[in-house]
Amino acid sequence: MDITKTLAALNNPVRRQILVWLKDRSNFPPALAEHAELEGVCVAYIQAKAELSQSTISSYMGLLKDAGLVTSERHGQWTFYARNEEAIEAAMTALTRELIKS
Repeated sequence: MDITKTLAALNNPVRRQILVWLKDRSNFPPALAEHAELEGVCVAYIQAKAELSQSTISSYMGLLKDAGLVTSERHGQWTFYARNEEAIEAAMTALTRELIKS
């Protein structure tokens, strides 16, 4: 767990909002039939909801993934992202330990 990477990834309100959205799949349109069994949300749905360019969302998701806060799964031309609940919990524990319980 690299707390610096985590804090950098969370140092943007849109990236934090994406993590909130990803907590509940119903924040996005239904998956296409061929993707119904997949965990996560297609990056195109994240882009549409955030109303940002594809390159900006790709950069944001790359930072979140690099920090370990999301996982990605590629299916054909589509990339699906899901929250990494264990990593989010570990990050919050590490931050609490560092700032409060030292």
